[in-house]
Amino acid sequence: MSESLYAFLANSRLAAWLDTLPAQLQSAAQENTHGKQAEWQAALDALPDIQPSSTDFNSSAVRIGAATDADENACAQLTASLQALIPWRKGPYELFGVQVDTEWRSDWKWERVFPHLTSLQDRIVLDVGCGSGYHLWRMLGAGAQAVVGIDPTLLFLTQFNLVKRYAGEQPVWMLPLKSEDLPDLRQKGFDTIFSMGVLYHRRDPLGHLQELRRALRAGGELVLETLVVEGDEHTALMPHDRYAKMRNVWFIPSVPMLELWLKRLGFTHVRVVDITTTSVEEQRCTAWSKGESLADFLDPADNSRTIEGYPAPLRATLIANTPAS
Repeated sequence: MSESLYAFLANSRLAAWLDTLPAQLQSAAQENTHGKQAEWQAALDALPDIQPSSTDFNSSAVRIGAATDADENACAQLTASLQALIPWRKGPYELFGVQVDTEWRSDWKWERVFPHLTSLQDRIVLDVGCGSGYHLWRMLGAGAQAVVGIDPTLLFLTQFNLVKRYAGEQPVWMLPLKSEDLPDLRQKGFDTIFSMGVLYHRRDPLGHLQELRRALRAGGELVLETLVVEGDEHTALMPHDRYAKMRNVWFIPSVPMLELWLKRLGFTHVRVVDITTTSVEEQRCTAWSKGESLADFLDPADNSRTIEGYPAPLRATLIANTPAS
């Protein structure tokens, strides 16, 4: 995978990233480990050799192949490997007729965001905190020249690699990195950067926004989706401990505060394109995710509050640009 990415970067305006990227990936491979890595790799090794008759990155489910491409034994092997990688959080996917009904209906988020984007046609795109990579494929389907996703979670990387195994030679890559690893490309970076569902997990949210700005080209576009609370530009929620049973939630700003943060950091043309309350239909427990989901994170007596008593999840999407020069 890295060879094809390196070849692309070497012939793009992102070539400066090659000064640090190989060492970053080597360090991540040494430091970022998991007790189930061998089990997950075994699931990849057990994948049957199936040739897809088609791919579709523009439907609600990322579709690769058809049920008629695989015989019964191959379908059973594929299903076993997919199940070995549960939980599947972001999707949905359909591989050779096997439907992976993920915890999140990530297609709903894409349908809310996509109409407001500058065209992704021929753009170089980065998705920070990309999970299993569902949106990477949707970005490719929308015409992107190349798409890079970063996420340090090794299970998500394994899930991506399973999908990519059958998707073929596509200009889509996922790296086990964090946003702190992004290079300062000095206004010669990505055309579009997505950060969806990341900001509230960062102890330093302004630092995260600065990381994203440094990785954008001049005039580039940031797509920022995050939890928000009602209030004015002075309002932010910092949970005492957990929020909706999540340990790592630090700052949930109001929309006006978020707009102020972006403007203070030098972003221009800041606009709010969507505000949506997360529903139990969009985030729910399925056979492919198991465990708890949103319904378990809300107060059973008052679904407008989390189990801890905070406002229920409300998500906003903002789009902003870096200065053109």
